[in-house]
Formats: sequence, structure tokens, C-alpha cells
Amino acid sequence: MSESVIKPRIERPALSQRLAQKMPLLLVPALMLIGLFAMGSGSTWLTLTAAGLAMGMMIFIMASGLTVVFGLMDVINFGHGAFISLGAFAGFTILGLLSAWIESPSVALNLGAVLLAVAFAMLVTGVAGYGFERLIVKPVYGQHLKQILVTMGGLVVIQQLIYVVWGPDEIVLARPTAFQGSFVVFEAAIEKYRVLAIVIGMALFGGMWLVLNKTRVGLLVRAGVQNREMVEALGYPITKLFLLVFMAGCALAGLGGVMWGIYQETITAHMGAEVMISVFIVVIIGGLGSVEGCFIGALLVGLLTNYTGFLVPKLSLISTILLMGVVLMWRPQGLYPVVKAH
Repeated sequence: MSESVIKPRIERPALSQRLAQKMPLLLVPALMLIGLFAMGSGSTWLTLTAAGLAMGMMIFIMASGLTVVFGLMDVINFGHGAFISLGAFAGFTILGLLSAWIESPSVALNLGAVLLAVAFAMLVTGVAGYGFERLIVKPVYGQHLKQILVTMGGLVVIQQLIYVVWGPDEIVLARPTAFQGSFVVFEAAIEKYRVLAIVIGMALFGGMWLVLNKTRVGLLVRAGVQNREMVEALGYPITKLFLLVFMAGCALAGLGGVMWGIYQETITAHMGAEVMISVFIVVIIGGLGSVEGCFIGALLVGLLTNYTGFLVPKLSLISTILLMGVVLMWRPQGLYPVVKAH
């Protein structure tokens, strides 16, 4: 008699659970279809959709660092907005020095100036993030109320330092020549800079997803969130790793500050604090620590803001708050929260 081979049975989630897991992925295309039917005009819809996607990508760039720090390190950093402003001023300093490049009709020189500005901004905010974490955040790990108080104090300090270095006045700088103006697609006017913002946002999302899900560093970060003591027992310096995560989050805020500053063509010391409402809404909608949820939430906020601003201008002021309320009623922990072990 032949022996039967017993194979382990792998439990698969129920169909309803798998569908519920995929549902958030449908929100962005569903909102886009609703916008198309509400407007009726394909060219208007395409213009507003491109604007909404670009705005969403820039918000995602600014929010991605915060959601990683907030969700993975359990740090409530209300000073995140200061790094957005600091990055914008650092980046605009480089753009000012490279004025001949940004005024040139050469796409290569324009793009080179932007990339150098972004690199310098990320370097400055990353180094500043190191000092911020060591001096302000480290003493209050695990103490959320104190984190809120000290990081808000850090926000004020950095804003005052910006006044000292760059002065109290706003700085105005035109976009690089190659990214000014629009081009027409199916009778819709689409700004060139918005296309650049979409490309950079998509590249950042892809890079973050790959690092967190396909690399050893990402594995250690996620393992440290699930069971910090076990990772430390295996000999990995999780404290140093989390410090690098915090610095990376600040550097991403600097990147977002440069992108937002070029979009607005004006920067101020408090610009980061002003945009933090949208950033926090995106982080909460997406789920703390979730890059995927943050990405979807940012696109929803960008699209909804532009659609309602055109269809019902008065509603656009509270549209993102309503969106957050609806999402939290459906999924109280956000679209894709990071589940931690207890």
C-alpha cells in the first residue's frame, strides 16, 4: 500500500477579504470617472485631472517622509513642515546661483539646475534632520504628548533660523524656461511642470516601494516595527537604522519643498506649516506608515480639490476634510495601515 503524501494546507483569505483589500485601488479611477461625468467636457476634465494628479504627487512627496516616520517609528513630528520650508529655501538658493541655467532654453540645463537644487535641499534637510532627531526627538521617544510639544517648538526654531539666514521676505523665482507654459493634448492645456511633478512622484513611489518591500534594509525596517527586541537580539542596530529613516523622511520633505516652491514660484518661511494640513490628511487617509495608502490618499486629495474647485468652489475648502471623514468611517485605521505586533 502506497503511503499518501500529506501536503500542508495553505489558508487563503476569503474572496470577500481579498476584494476588500483591493477596493482602495479603485478609488482613484472611480473619482476620475465621477469627475468626467460631472463636468461633461473632456478637455476640461483632462486639464483638471492633470492638475490634480500633479498636486497629488507633490503632496505625496511631502507626506511620504512623514508617514514613514509616523507609522514606522511611532514619532509624531509636527516639525515636519519646517523641513519643507528649509528644503525650499536651500533649493531656491541653488536655483538663484544657476540663474543662467534656468533662463536657458536648454531642457538639459533646466533639468540639471532642478536636480542640483533638489540634491542640495535633500542634503541640507537630511543633515538638519539628524540634529533634530538627536536633540529634540530622541529624548521623547514613546511620549506622544511631549513629541507634539517639542516638535512644534522645533518648527518655530527652524522658521526663525530661516529668517536669520534668508531674511523675513518671501522669495520669488520664475520656473526654469523649459517648464514654463503648457502644451495641448486633445484640446486640453496641460502645464509642462505638472508633467515633471507627476514623473518625479511616480519615480519616488516606485523607489520607496522597492526599498521597503524588496531590499534587506526595508525588511529590517519592517521587522523592527513588528518586533524591535527580536531584531536587536539578532545583532542589527535598529536605533541607527531608525535614525537613517528619520533623516530620509526629512530629506523627502526637502524634496517636496523644492517641488512645491517651483510650482508656486514663491516661498516663505511658513509655507511648510501651511501645507501640513493637507499632508496630515493624506497620512491619516492612507494609514500610518503605509506608502501605498499615502500615495492613493494624495491622489484622491489632489483630484478632489481640483474637481470641487471647478464644480463647487465653496465646497473645495472642506472637500478634503469630508473625504477624510468618509474614509475613516469606512476604514477607521486608513486605507492600508501598517499592522504592528503587540
